[in-house]
Amino acid sequence: LLIGLYSAKKSGKDSAAFFLSSRDMPWWLLGISMVATTFSADTPNLVTDIVRKDGIAGNWVWWAFLLTGMLTVFVYSKLWRRTGFLTDLEFYEVRYSGKAAKFLRVLRAFYLGIIFNVLVMAIVCLAGIKIGSVLLGFSPEKTILLASFVTVLYAVLGGLRGIILTDLFQFILAMIGTIWAAYFIISMPEIGGLDVLVNHEAVVGKLDFIPAMNSSSYYTLFIIPLTVQWWASYYPGAEPGGGGYIAQRMLAAKNESNALAATLLFNVAHYALRPWPWILIALASLIVFPDLDSIARAFPDVDPKVIDDDLAYPAMLTFLPPGLLGVVVASLIAAFMSTISTHLNWGSSYIVNDLYKRVVDENASEGTLVIVGRVMTVMLMIAAAILSLYLESAKQAFDIVILIGAGSGLIFILRWFWWRINAYSEIAAMVSSFAVAIYLAKFYTGDMLGHEKMMTNVLVTSVVWLAATFLGPKTDAATLRSFYKRIRPYKLGWAGYADDEVGSTSQQNMGSEIMAMLSGSVMVYAILFGLGYVLLGELGRAGMSAGVALLAVILLKVIWRRVA
Repeated sequence: LLIGLYSAKKSGKDSAAFFLSSRDMPWWLLGISMVATTFSADTPNLVTDIVRKDGIAGNWVWWAFLLTGMLTVFVYSKLWRRTGFLTDLEFYEVRYSGKAAKFLRVLRAFYLGIIFNVLVMAIVCLAGIKIGSVLLGFSPEKTILLASFVTVLYAVLGGLRGIILTDLFQFILAMIGTIWAAYFIISMPEIGGLDVLVNHEAVVGKLDFIPAMNSSSYYTLFIIPLTVQWWASYYPGAEPGGGGYIAQRMLAAKNESNALAATLLFNVAHYALRPWPWILIALASLIVFPDLDSIARAFPDVDPKVIDDDLAYPAMLTFLPPGLLGVVVASLIAAFMSTISTHLNWGSSYIVNDLYKRVVDENASEGTLVIVGRVMTVMLMIAAAILSLYLESAKQAFDIVILIGAGSGLIFILRWFWWRINAYSEIAAMVSSFAVAIYLAKFYTGDMLGHEKMMTNVLVTSVVWLAATFLGPKTDAATLRSFYKRIRPYKLGWAGYADDEVGSTSQQNMGSEIMAMLSGSVMVYAILFGLGYVLLGELGRAGMSAGVALLAVILLKVIWRRVA
């Protein structure tokens, strides 16, 4: 709250200050802010749910998004910073032409800024409800009221600058609490240390990093996420081609190199450094709470409808002693606040810049825009709090978000590099993906599995948007030339629209950037696995992982000057 008050004057100067911190943020602050935002109160609950159901290998449903993240680092971060937009939705009226471009911008602002954003915040609030009910004995309404009050207050006052500065403090607190809690829980007599944990009969079958090739989960948990999901699905924090609050952070960077470095720091910390404390606590929970009945018996006052495997994480935290429990609860509140505050600011930026200013009052003063942004921040929080009371589990909500975003991801990757994609392509993909997801989630009565639903949506939506691409009107030629001149993407895919003089000054390093993406991905996965092997006592494999990580770092260092 004090940081919000400290930042209030600078953030209230104009809309760029409120939503982009006047575009003067350094890479390390932005990178930590991205990590803090993706470390929300629901994240450890989600990881616990995954590990209890599918083992460590189940995490590939989100580990696979590293490929998206590294593509954003080395290809899209510079392009986004080069645009100079206030929000990433301005892209639509720069890249496409006519009334369809304006319609798409407004539609996406409403869909992402309100509907999708409120759903994601409700998932985070659901985690807060479960933590409050187990650790503090609070009702859902009391938890949400207390947890959201200060968050809304400093988000309204401090804008993005205040949020980024509080993210730094909150992330440090959150990591201290998580690591300390994992250490204490593994050392409990009920667990008996790491050696006992990894050899316990309830845990042994959950330790594979990659599912066995002869198992059905090899395809559903590993192959499909790595071959399809990472590029086909839109998910907050891992948008194909960058977008959302990740794009907001890149647009707030001092320059292109700071945008690149910030997103690289985010991906290393998010995927390689942070997951293991959650995974260890999830594995320990299998010993203490082997099934849902054991959780229900331990917490008879908790509403039965919210008892699922994700509740095992806050359940394990009840074993912490006074003092440490206080630190951990504070760290979970910090995680909740960092995520919610970012989504509030990001969502209100869409409502202000892409709805209010674009549709209601194009001549609105900067003071008016800041006031509208602050009012919408409060309204978004109220909507998310109400919706959270109707959700049941983190994994259930995660699957819905993945399904809704399935099929549209490839457009966000290709639209920078293929002139033929038009506004109708994106409108068709958005409508098709949402409609198919709602049908499969709410009305379909067959026995289709989750990954089959996702693949079905990808196939249907891809056919729909490709048809719209070739059958719909072409984007105006002048708009295409102007976009290419402003953004300077690769010439490939822009035949006839890439001016030779402009193109000759553009960085044409596609091969180097793709190699950097692959090297960065190998580096992060090697660090992730290496840390895991150390914890599981497999030092030989840990050494091999360290060697692979070192080679990837050396290769990335060689390429760095060309891509940065």
